[in-house]
Amino acid sequence: MTELEQLTQLCERLGAPRVQAATMAAQLAKRATQLAGERGLTREVAMARLLAAVVKGRAGEAPPA
Repeated sequence: MTELEQLTQLCERLGAPRVQAATMAAQLAKRATQLAGERGLTREVAMARLLAAVVKGRAGEAPPA
């Protein structure tokens, strides 16, 4: 299973319809690559931070200012 497929499944489990989940997954993958380059992080760390933000957002928690 590819990373994109895994991210799509995660987004679906968080409540997004299939088409929207696929779009969200692609955006997450792209943004993780961008953050890694901009901030000197590994892509894995960047993805972990993004996923944490997605999960917190889904739970209704606001990110720190």
